[in-house]
Amino acid sequence: MGRRVDYLTGKTAFNTLTAGHFMESQVTTCFQGSMADRVAVAITTGRFGSLPVVDEKRHLVGIISEFDILKSLRAGKDLSKVTAKEVMTTKPVCVDEKASADEVMKTLEEKHFIRVPVVDPDGTVIGVVSRTDVLKGYLQSETGDIPWWM
Repeated sequence: MGRRVDYLTGKTAFNTLTAGHFMESQVTTCFQGSMADRVAVAITTGRFGSLPVVDEKRHLVGIISEFDILKSLRAGKDLSKVTAKEVMTTKPVCVDEKASADEVMKTLEEKHFIRVPVVDPDGTVIGVVSRTDVLKGYLQSETGDIPWWM
């Protein structure tokens, strides 16, 4: 599906936009039992920096980042024998799809995040929103069209 802001036509008040407008809805995730070496492949080939960790119903249960995997490497662990559950951050920060543009920016800024998972009221991962997504949303809301160079 992509981002809803990609389909804005004409000017739209930026402060009326939400995480649901900015987010990328096609999200690569992993499971708690995913092996860290496979997660590392997904992170590096997708250029994500981190992956949401979900249960069988896609409920967010953690997040695994490059830093988490690097800590395992520094500890001398074999990534093919380490699961996401063993190294993930539990209780990850996320935003609701109805979070305002300001709330999303505040979360990204205060936590020094590049991206944050977006969840529905049941905690199901429905997207990821990045700093770049918010900036593109701003540009789209101002012009109704992404500039030609993007």
